[in-house]
Amino acid sequence: MTTIRLPLAMLLIVFAAACVTINVYFPAEAAEKAADRIIRDVYGEEPAEPQSFNGLQRMPGYQGHALLDWLIAPAHAGADISVDTPAIRQLKAGMEKRHKKLAPYYDSGAVGITQDGQLEIRDQKLVPLKERKAVKQLVSKENRDRVALYREIAKANEHPEWEAEIRGIFARRWVDNARSGWWYMNKSGNWKQK
Repeated sequence: MTTIRLPLAMLLIVFAAACVTINVYFPAEAAEKAADRIIRDVYGEEPAEPQSFNGLQRMPGYQGHALLDWLIAPAHAGADISVDTPAIRQLKAGMEKRHKKLAPYYDSGAVGITQDGQLEIRDQKLVPLKERKAVKQLVSKENRDRVALYREIAKANEHPEWEAEIRGIFARRWVDNARSGWWYMNKSGNWKQK
């Protein structure tokens, strides 16, 4: 009889512990959606039609997790990401204004997006001599505001440790949302035209 009680007691302890576990994770999918909204606003573009497909369904082994989720209801903290604070709105507004000035330099290929989502003057010869100082200042201010934006998003979500992950997502999304013909730096550090 005691041989049955011990495994049963262990199973109940594991079950009880699983019921109160809260998974705090970085919400990558929500961060991508937030990044796309911000970037499209900065670029002055309309958002694409939202997809109703649930990304979890395509994950390997999801069906097994569905059974576990049915047996033990999961609790998730941080399933959304906040990007609406006065500081974020101010940074975004400055980036939107600046983008209008930078767009011709993206179009000409003078300015490109680096691997880490920063801007760089890719070909100085494509910038008229009298405009070079102004373009350097625009690029510098944009890079400063991008770093501040990632920090503010992490801070707004009360997870400063997410800053690097937010920066990584934005780095990819700046390129993915770029217009055809703009230049970006690939993973090996070479410039490519989109």
